[in-house]
Amino acid sequence: MPRADVIGLGRSGIAAARLLKQDGWAVMLRDRAISPELEQRQQELQQEGIAVSLGDGFDLAERPELVVVSPGVSWELPSLVAARQLGIDSIGELELAWRYLNGSPWVGITGTNGKTTTTALTAAIFQSAGMNAPACGNIGNAACELALKRLTAPQESTNISEFDWIIAEISSYQCESSRDLRPRIGIWTTFTPDHLERHRTLENYYQIKASLLRRCSQQIFNGDDPYLRAIGTQDWPEAYWTSTQGKAGLPVEPSRGTYIEDNWISAFGELILPVNLFKMPGSHNRQNLLLAIAAARLAGIDKQAIAQGVLAFPGVAHRLEVVRNWQGIAFINDSKATNYDAAQVGLGAVEAPAILIAGGEAKTGDDGPWIETIKARAARYY
Repeated sequence: MPRADVIGLGRSGIAAARLLKQDGWAVMLRDRAISPELEQRQQELQQEGIAVSLGDGFDLAERPELVVVSPGVSWELPSLVAARQLGIDSIGELELAWRYLNGSPWVGITGTNGKTTTTALTAAIFQSAGMNAPACGNIGNAACELALKRLTAPQESTNISEFDWIIAEISSYQCESSRDLRPRIGIWTTFTPDHLERHRTLENYYQIKASLLRRCSQQIFNGDDPYLRAIGTQDWPEAYWTSTQGKAGLPVEPSRGTYIEDNWISAFGELILPVNLFKMPGSHNRQNLLLAIAAARLAGIDKQAIAQGVLAFPGVAHRLEVVRNWQGIAFINDSKATNYDAAQVGLGAVEAPAILIAGGEAKTGDDGPWIETIKARAARYY
């Protein structure tokens, strides 16, 4: 029986362990942390025949044939570097899922900000066209949960065992630990400094994300993003582009662009729908919508299904989410804005004056625009 070590006892790691166990592997699931919650998970998984070791940093005392790394685990952990140098097959959870699900076409969505909303929008539009197109990755299911459903589904349950498309939100951590993952359509939403405590330099961060897009058959880029626009037409001459600024905002011919002009969304030269059908606030969300529509048109989805998906889209939890209105005051949760750029864009999208409650750890990046937006739009801040 082949042996696999899975590193990280979160949702992704547990899904990977269960998938491998179902497929005949002997699995050791490791996590360096110890807590009552993890001990409870340990007991449950051991009843399933999955060995779990807590308080245990991964080492190579017993060489497994396969190492699967959860997204939160550093790819540069010395023991993981050593495993790769020894030729041990070392991959991320998303790459493992790809090995079981590569018979279905994927849309892979990466970027610094905007990934989750774009992923949710894309899935909603594909599903409105009657497709079995689940979202996975950093949103919804862990990708290996989908693979496990397919592996264990009865043959007659084609709605589970066959996915028309898979819509995957892919972080830089998941790009980093993927080798063969090859979406049919790749989307790059935005690019600003983030996660540099792990990726060290902006160039390294760029190349990690670019490695995914290079494997995609078709690429879609945000033409309103200054960094992507500055280098994108050189690095990606065959890509498709989007812009909220009309034809003039595209770095390519309109036949390769999706854009907003005269309050209409056009995709590759064809009018799709009036932009006011989309209710999420902020130009950044309109950009997310353009990226999703571009992917839908490349996948052959018609205008009617796209409009139905947009109309029915409820928004995304914790992203400019209106929690309630009370005495004329809207309470908005934007807690998924976890870096300066995302926070600045979110605050800029809501009606001023606002009362801002913000906190968290400082991150690498330029906080200047964020502070200026607070001064301009926040009546009070805490």
